[in-house]
Amino acid sequence: MATRSTSRERYSFANLDEPLELPDLIAIQRESFTWFMEEGLANTFRDISPIKDFSEALQLELEFDPFDEDLRPPPKFSVEECKEKDMTYSAPIFVRARFMNRNTGEIKE
Repeated sequence: MATRSTSRERYSFANLDEPLELPDLIAIQRESFTWFMEEGLANTFRDISPIKDFSEALQLELEFDPFDEDLRPPPKFSVEECKEKDMTYSAPIFVRARFMNRNTGEIKE
């Protein structure tokens, strides 16, 4: 059985000396995700917080600091491990919550 060599010499007949650089096609998605993580989530929690019951006796405050390492722990697995195991590359995000009972003055964090 005959085998063919897969490497061939390539010739360029283009007028350009160097090929054009490929644009970063997902740059806009990366920028959007960075904005969402650094500003968007914090703005959303600021907008909805505090959450009060109808009598305003109970109140829940939510706070998210995107630069607080305790609220944004690293992913459990690396990108390579996730690819090998066919898993989703993800990391948890936490918020600080403060529950207040205005009638009793009790505060739980």
